[in-house]
Amino acid sequence: MLRRRSEFFLFLQDNALFLKCDRGEQQLSPHEEYLQVLLQMKMISADQFDNLEKHTQWGIEFVEKYSKFVKERTEIEFSYAKQIRNLSRKYQPKKNSREEEENKYTFCRAFLTTLNELNDYAGQHEVIAENLTSQIICELSRYLQELKSERKSHFHDGRKAQQYIESSWKQLESCKRRFERECKEADRAQQHFEKMDADINVTKADVERARQQAQMKQQMATDSKGDYSSYLQKFNQEQNEHYYTIIPNIFQKLQDMEEKRIERIGVCMKTFADVDRQILPIVGKCLDGMTKAAESIEPKDDSKQVIESYKSGFEPPGDVDFEDYGQAMKRTVSDTSLTNSKEPKEKPVSKTKGKLWPFIKNKNKGSGPEDFSHLPPEQRRKKLQGKIDDLNKDIQKEMDQRDALTKMKDVYVKNPQMGDPASVDPRLSEIGHTIEKLQAEVQKFEGWYTEVEERMPSKSDSHRKSGLYEAQNNSAVSSNSCAQDRESPDGSYTEEQNSETQLRAKPNLNPPTSSTPDFDDEFEDEETLPTIGTCKALYPFEGHNEGTISVAEGELLYVIEEDKGDGWTRVRRNEEEEGYVPTSYVDVFLETNAKGAMTYI
Repeated sequence: MLRRRSEFFLFLQDNALFLKCDRGEQQLSPHEEYLQVLLQMKMISADQFDNLEKHTQWGIEFVEKYSKFVKERTEIEFSYAKQIRNLSRKYQPKKNSREEEENKYTFCRAFLTTLNELNDYAGQHEVIAENLTSQIICELSRYLQELKSERKSHFHDGRKAQQYIESSWKQLESCKRRFERECKEADRAQQHFEKMDADINVTKADVERARQQAQMKQQMATDSKGDYSSYLQKFNQEQNEHYYTIIPNIFQKLQDMEEKRIERIGVCMKTFADVDRQILPIVGKCLDGMTKAAESIEPKDDSKQVIESYKSGFEPPGDVDFEDYGQAMKRTVSDTSLTNSKEPKEKPVSKTKGKLWPFIKNKNKGSGPEDFSHLPPEQRRKKLQGKIDDLNKDIQKEMDQRDALTKMKDVYVKNPQMGDPASVDPRLSEIGHTIEKLQAEVQKFEGWYTEVEERMPSKSDSHRKSGLYEAQNNSAVSSNSCAQDRESPDGSYTEEQNSETQLRAKPNLNPPTSSTPDFDDEFEDEETLPTIGTCKALYPFEGHNEGTISVAEGELLYVIEEDKGDGWTRVRRNEEEEGYVPTSYVDVFLETNAKGAMTYI
């Protein structure tokens, strides 16, 4: 039971609403909306606004608390993704290092694939953090502002209605007290008149004045009674509207506001789980990629790579002849023995007296002679072949640049306003000298390569190598111990550099390449280069060479690497198609925020 005023009591009994006052109890007419509000709100009335304010304020604080929780989860996801990316980047093979050479092995490639998949895995956690921020944190931030504004408006209306009904009650009390006071004064005036009228000593004039005074007071009491009755009726209507309409409506709005808040929290909690669920298929693909990479490891192929890398190409030694020390002290040796003292037909370029290739090492820390004569035949052949390939690529690059400049010169001849044709001649002359030098280098290395091919044993001879010799050879070549001196049978000491220490990773060059090593390093980078500008093809170009890309006249492309002085610009048509085009064939527009940005005309 809830007490509103000392004169009024509202209470529920058997789902009926009763009003109890000084005149007794009275059952009010059922009002479905108000009765439902009273039942749902458990008889919350105007004096419960403080409790409602506390409850709704707690609801707002809960929304802020949940928003803070999601924000901290977002920070954790960003931090975790950053650490995973750093881990993947830390173990990526370094440029121009032994790790790049090791990528020829299947287990090394599998590990590199795992690192790349791990990097994609980190990206999915960044997606989680971004979606949590956009779909929950930002939305709750806007909703909190609306919720606070709506709550403030409802309680303002409630207080305003409460103040109005209390003011009306005070006016009713004032009318009631005035009516009561004037009724008492009228009674006293009437009693005074009756007393004067009964007194024979009082003059008639005094009696008349008393009668008039009693009549005036009676009239004032009658008027006060009318005012009090009229205002009481008005107050009852206002009070009825206040408790049956205004307050229930405000309570209903507060109830709707709270239900929307709770529903919004539920939606956010569902989104919190859905954000994780959305990236599960992609995370599964990353894990599948790691599993597939692990399953692609081939131990036999890797062991064959080791054999191919470190085979020396030497013929196995022949049988050692029996030396009979019972006869004259003359040692005889076989022609094929390792200790053969006969002079070879061609002396190798070396300062040592004799070479025990499979067994000896060299203390020399230098890079060796230009013809790689310090290496075993098979490894020397590979080095010479790689050098010849590199020189041919450089020649092709210079020839492509020469062709581009020749076409530019033709354009200048036909259109003198675009440039002076004579300005191209010095560069063409320089390129011509460079090509001649490179061709001479190729001829020199091809001569050495032919010499090695002639000395290499035939395939039929290689099949007759003894297993014992191969075991000794592989064991000696793969050893990384310090160089040791071995004494030959004729008493001479020989030193030879271990072939393993001379092996270098053969760079994986994709033409067109630059004569500077820095360009190779950048081209080997497997990471996708960012776009730094755009370009428009001025002339058609057919990229027949590896590393170039064909373009049509007027075609628009993205620039991913500007010209570094070698006459080539690296462009991209789409995510999987990129290559080099002559800088003179395109009109390049670099972005203003790109590093070293400038516009080519």
